[in-house]
Amino acid sequence: MTTMGAGMDGQVGRRRGALLAATTLAAALALTGCGAGDSGSKDAAGSAAEAPAANGGEAGRDAAAGAPEGAGAGAPDLRVDQRAIIYTGTMRVQVDDVDSAARETTAVATRAGGFVGGDERRSADDDDAVAELELRVPAAKFTDVVEEIAKLGRQQSREINTQDVTEETVDLDARITSQRARVESARRLLARASSITDLVSLENELGRREADLASLEAKKRRLADLTALSTITVSLAGPAAKDTEEGAETGFLVGLRGGWKAFVVSMTVLLTVLGALLPWLVAFGVPLAVLLVVLRRRRRTRALVAPVSAPPPVPSARSAP
Repeated sequence: MTTMGAGMDGQVGRRRGALLAATTLAAALALTGCGAGDSGSKDAAGSAAEAPAANGGEAGRDAAAGAPEGAGAGAPDLRVDQRAIIYTGTMRVQVDDVDSAARETTAVATRAGGFVGGDERRSADDDDAVAELELRVPAAKFTDVVEEIAKLGRQQSREINTQDVTEETVDLDARITSQRARVESARRLLARASSITDLVSLENELGRREADLASLEAKKRRLADLTALSTITVSLAGPAAKDTEEGAETGFLVGLRGGWKAFVVSMTVLLTVLGALLPWLVAFGVPLAVLLVVLRRRRRTRALVAPVSAPPPVPSARSAP
């Protein structure tokens, strides 16, 4: 019994030792894994922190340099001050002296670095005079010029319109670059032409490509002119000038006025035609009327002078046998 008890105690001790060793190994592995995970997380966090810093530094250097050819690779600059915008404005100002206000308006445009593109005057008298000026001024001075002209008198109306042509401008630039490459390619092929047929064909193709390139460049110049110089149409009206933008009226009295005006216009036209025909009527109508009267009198005279014919004889009645 003593021997068996000792053997059992030995087995239990060995099992406890093995269990303790396994537990210790598992704890060591867990600690090792946690340490590796922490170091990996720290490395990843460090890398992630370093990447934005590097990108931020590069972005800052690109922004400082203007970044015309940055990571966007040909993408348009979307900043407001770099966009291509066409400004157009229309305004009407009532002034006391139209001629003096027109001269001042011209001076305002000239001081801003622009010029007068059109000048039209309509004046029955000083109070009813109207002057329409078309001004071309730099886009940067557009608002200042409009505000300065509005102070010349009493502003009656103002309309400002803008058109963003940035994408169209970028598209034109890309098409012009591509078309220039096509023109150069056609010129190289034309220089290596070895036959008359190839020479004629390549010359025609080169002419078409050069015409397309010239058209694109003309469109680009037109857009550049519209974006560089804004257009302002100014109407300067005298104190008694009527507003041309009066609303349409309806009603019985309006119709009556319209009908009376139409009647007056029709009678004026009729009298004008009659006045034009009156000399012809006098020149040819009076002699014709006199001739008709003379002929009618002659016919009456002949009818009275003509002899009265005797009645036909009455046949005698026959006697009965």
